[in-house]
Amino acid sequence: MDNFVFDNATKIYFGKDQVKVLPTILENFGKNVLLVYGGGSIKRSGLYDTILELLNGYTIIECANVEPNPHHTTVQRGADLCKSHHIDVILAVGGGSVIDAAKVMGAGAFYDGPIWDMVVNPSLIKEVIPIVSVLTLSGTGSEMNRGSVITNTELNIKKGTGGQNSLPYASIIDPTYMMTLPPIQTAAGAIDAFSHAIENYFKADNDAFMQDALSEAVMKAVIKYAPIALKEPTNYQARANLAWASSLALNGLTGVGKPGPWAVHAIEHELSAYHDLTHGIGLGILIPVWLGFILEQELMPIFVRYGVNVWGINPNQDDSSIAYQAIDKTIEFFKSLNAPLTLTEVNIDSTHFAAMAKSAVKLGRLNQHLFPLDENDVMMILNQCL
Repeated sequence: MDNFVFDNATKIYFGKDQVKVLPTILENFGKNVLLVYGGGSIKRSGLYDTILELLNGYTIIECANVEPNPHHTTVQRGADLCKSHHIDVILAVGGGSVIDAAKVMGAGAFYDGPIWDMVVNPSLIKEVIPIVSVLTLSGTGSEMNRGSVITNTELNIKKGTGGQNSLPYASIIDPTYMMTLPPIQTAAGAIDAFSHAIENYFKADNDAFMQDALSEAVMKAVIKYAPIALKEPTNYQARANLAWASSLALNGLTGVGKPGPWAVHAIEHELSAYHDLTHGIGLGILIPVWLGFILEQELMPIFVRYGVNVWGINPNQDDSSIAYQAIDKTIEFFKSLNAPLTLTEVNIDSTHFAAMAKSAVKLGRLNQHLFPLDENDVMMILNQCL
């Protein structure tokens, strides 16, 4: 296990009706609030009205219509609102995209240049307006980490960024807010959480036992509870376990002490940049193909642990058999969630694969992965996903 510094001070208010503490949280900062949300589902659910009632007496400035893959122009709009209205605190109500956007909006309030500069160069992120989130869709873990992923639709680039002060001050996680999600969003969020754990799991095999055990627990929770949430959308325990697994998957605990980049996310970011694909859906298409591509003797111990500890495969078999069964079970699981398994199913062809591969290797530092990938490798993976 490598040296690391772990620092995560986000306060989590977990459970039913925790939104009632919102006035107490926000009073630490001031009365000018930027309310950031997406396409309007919070209005249909009644959460929007609940928040306005709770924040009676606050000045609410709205920044609505944040995209599922937040555009840099939308983030710029939010940053400009922060400046012109002297915002004290940003309240992000929605899923990971909304929270991602809010973080960079809060940083942009203290930067005079184009917001995209801060995505290209995260070192420009210094001060950030305090962020408070109310989560309505689990999956990204953005409610408990410093990261943001922003898309530049003009350049076809989707890139991660984040600064030391980008961590949300507090996040409210009420599993009941996730009970009305469309099934495909529940599936995408579950795959997203699963992907965060498996990406860290297949990083450096350096005896980080606790981190790997936590990743296994996250994956097993998703495997157990995602089907229940799809079958019984209002099952509180299923929603609660999925939500908490999602937060733990990417709050730093599963990745500390395990250096190296993520391969699948780097490739999926290219798919989303060019096609505006739902992130979790893209990950679900890529993960099984990527696992098959990197399966070799050097990584066999990780595959065996994955098969035995996550999928419960009988260990009294040869390693190769366990590894292939683990990949098959991964495919079967994603299929059971009614998630697409090929790019053809989501109307993506090979038109931009060469450009995607070049960008993924460069931005994702895929040559530094435990199993290094070059542009030809990424092209092969993408073509196998068709």
